[in-house]
Amino acid sequence: MFDAFLQFLQNPLPFIEWGGLALVTLIVFAETGLFFCFFLPGDYLLFTAGLLCSTNIIKEPIWFVVLCIVVAAIIGNYVGYFFGKSVGKGIYNKKESWFFKRKHIESTEEFFNKYGGQALIMARFLPIMRTFTPIVAGIIRMEMGKFSWFVVIGAIAWGTSITLAGFFLGKIFPEIIHYLHYIIIFFVAVTSVVAIQSYRKMNKAK
Repeated sequence: MFDAFLQFLQNPLPFIEWGGLALVTLIVFAETGLFFCFFLPGDYLLFTAGLLCSTNIIKEPIWFVVLCIVVAAIIGNYVGYFFGKSVGKGIYNKKESWFFKRKHIESTEEFFNKYGGQALIMARFLPIMRTFTPIVAGIIRMEMGKFSWFVVIGAIAWGTSITLAGFFLGKIFPEIIHYLHYIIIFFVAVTSVVAIQSYRKMNKAK
């Protein structure tokens, strides 16, 4: 099972072909709402979904694909928010495991303190931060109206831009689907560099 999961991370194409839009929606929800799912693919999953929509492997129209992704991201964030609100600061005392690292919460809180509510928008484009930012918002009991505003804006910006990028590139260059491995490597490299730079800046400021 673990080997299958690694194959999914390296090449989600056959899995999305099997699970379709339902699988994409479920993964987006889990990655943006459940703290133990921070390792799931985010950005390149959206790009792949848009790409597969352009080639009709995903049968639903692109507007519906984007809508499902945005709604799943919003609902996921609310789940994370209420989880953080219910567990409060007690999560800092939670025993560490492969699924939970205290440093993820601590670095996200620093990120949140630096950028305020805008962190909810910016974190959409950062792995790990995308999962833990709404949880931290719940822990500090961010005002619901303000939280909702930033969550909706962030979900629309993230879900629309990356998914449509995959869709339109697939329409213009249909053969790009044969180079999906390289696209995944590119996304992983870019997001990793951005995340590392952000982490270093926070440590330097600290």
